[in-house]
Amino acid sequence: MNRTSIAWTGPMPAVTTPFRADHSIDEESLIANMERLFDAGATGMVVGGCTGEFWTLSLAERAHLAKLTATACQGKGPAILGTGSILEGEVIEQIHAAKEAGIDGVLVLPPYFAHLTESEIIAHYEAVNDKSVLPIILYNIPGNAGNAITPAIADRLADLDKVVAIKESSGNWTNFHDTLLRVKERIRVYCGPSSVFGVAATLAGADGLIDCFPNVWDKGCLDLWHATKAGRMEEAWELQRIGIAMTQLFVAGGRTLYPSTKAVMNHLGLPGGGFPRPPLRPLTGAQEAELLAGMDALLAQYGKVA
Repeated sequence: MNRTSIAWTGPMPAVTTPFRADHSIDEESLIANMERLFDAGATGMVVGGCTGEFWTLSLAERAHLAKLTATACQGKGPAILGTGSILEGEVIEQIHAAKEAGIDGVLVLPPYFAHLTESEIIAHYEAVNDKSVLPIILYNIPGNAGNAITPAIADRLADLDKVVAIKESSGNWTNFHDTLLRVKERIRVYCGPSSVFGVAATLAGADGLIDCFPNVWDKGCLDLWHATKAGRMEEAWELQRIGIAMTQLFVAGGRTLYPSTKAVMNHLGLPGGGFPRPPLRPLTGAQEAELLAGMDALLAQYGKVA
């Protein structure tokens, strides 16, 4: 397999996993969110990743999520499942369950928490690759995982036979661009923080955008890709400006990204929000009020662009 083995391109949102107050998965809300995002211009869905709070989900819940997603994506775009785990055996188990559920590809993190050497990271992916029954998207998000897929490591992993792409979510433009230049002829490259530099990534040759912000700003984030590809650059750069401001707002004032995302979705009456699962907690008080007021102001600016 290589980049030509798949045709996955464009904006593919990393969707939230909505939980009820009792922490059960709200299946109807999940499906409604994916339907809304497809209607807004999404080209595929990524579930069970960092935005999907994978660390709170049992393997059985992830398999259930895979079945729901495969059904929702049928005929509309690729269904991609996150398989985050420290143990390679659990990653492989999830890949086989995803295949059975009808998932098209898997997003594979490096092992997290334990600090690994370059050779250990490569060995982990080699072991997963050898037993994978689905195309693999490498997932570089060192701020969360603690272990990085550096451009040099990506260069090595791009030659594994099940690896077809990388989601580069380091948030560092130099790292993203170096990875793109090294591997783009062999595997596809998706930009993670598209709200921050999605326009530049698209212009540089990224194959698509995988980001959490379409959950709260569907048309704006998805149109960022479509406007750039269509050459509507004044619109694209204005959407990028708002996206950067939105990103900064979500993590300012002691807030973190995923509770902020769900708070805004609930505020806007969008499906897919609900509650975060512990250890995350819903925003309250001044933190929540400041976020929602800031989001309303940014959406008013977007109304002048749309």
